[in-house]
Amino acid sequence: MTRLSVNINKIATIRNARGGNIPDVVKTALDCERFGAQGITVHPRPDERHIRRKDVYDLKPLLTTEFNIEGYPTRKFMDMVIEVKPAQVTLVPDPPNALTSSAGWDTIRHFALLKEVIAEFKNKGIRTSIFIETNPDQIFKAAETGTDRVELYTEPYATNFPKDKEAAIAPFVKAAQAAHEAGLGLNAGHDLSLENLRFFAENIPHLLEVSIGHALISDALYFGLENTIQMYLRELK
Repeated sequence: MTRLSVNINKIATIRNARGGNIPDVVKTALDCERFGAQGITVHPRPDERHIRRKDVYDLKPLLTTEFNIEGYPTRKFMDMVIEVKPAQVTLVPDPPNALTSSAGWDTIRHFALLKEVIAEFKNKGIRTSIFIETNPDQIFKAAETGTDRVELYTEPYATNFPKDKEAAIAPFVKAAQAAHEAGLGLNAGHDLSLENLRFFAENIPHLLEVSIGHALISDALYFGLENTIQMYLRELK
């Protein structure tokens, strides 16, 4: 079964809108685990507009499932990840002021950077994943960096799913096959939802993990967090 990692950035966004500690990010993460999530994902951006560095340090000793930290590999980010030592670090190419992730890495252009960064993380025993699009050439080049996994950027799939789901999934199937051929583990995330998750999981071979935040937290406003996590888990079974 594909594992579900819940991205809790939006919980922190709501908290930060008013100050204080409501909703409690750490309690929510622990509740997500208790409700069945098999991982927690955070993306601490430099401006701390949602997840803060303190949240990362507060979460690490309490989580019992997989902890996945996303981010652009600045020296400050890398030092934090090495100190916290999560199960996985996912490298994203976002500039500091990006609203959300909107593209995968160009692993050919940024090969030297990625190889150097990944070697440092792996030397510390941290599993690495590269956020990437579906071009097989980019995936094969990702394998040369030494990364353990790639995470497919699924926004194009989510956008095109209502129009033609077969056409939407086709490049992701090829990307998954390329990742498997290259010896890479496969993750996926961005705009996956209750509407499109089942079809994606049923058609993508070797899918180890999905990271879902915005849609899941939004659904929880209607269905409740515990029920929503169970709904997403059922889509993955």
